[in-house]
Amino acid sequence: MIREGDHRFALVLEETVLYYRVSDDAAMAAQLEHVLSVMRQPNVSLGIIPARACRTVWPLEAFYAFDDNQVAVETLTAEITLTTPGEISTYLRAFSELSRSAVRGAEARALIVKALDALG
Repeated sequence: MIREGDHRFALVLEETVLYYRVSDDAAMAAQLEHVLSVMRQPNVSLGIIPARACRTVWPLEAFYAFDDNQVAVETLTAEITLTTPGEISTYLRAFSELSRSAVRGAEARALIVKALDALG
C-alpha cells in the first residue's frame, strides 16, 4: 500500500517502541531496517518522539486516522472504529500534539540506528 497508488502516510512512533522485543534479534533488525527504508519514500512522513521529549500529550493507545472520516483505535481486546466528527477531531488534535514532539529526518534515522546498534 505504501508503494502503490496516491496514498500519503504520516506516522508518529514513540522511541521506546523501537526497543520492544517482540521477536528475535534478526527479525527485529529486519523490522528496523524496513522502517529506515520506508521513511525514505516521498509519500511517508515518519516522526519519532524521543524518550526524553517534554510531553504535552500522554502516550496513547495505537490509533489510525483515515483523513477526517474515520479513526481506528486498537485496544487489548478489540479495534474500535470511530466515525463521529467530535471523536475524530479529538484524535486528530492528539496526533497534531504528538507530532510536535517528534523528530524527523536525520534525527529520526539516528534514533532507529541507535536501536539497531542496541541489538548487538
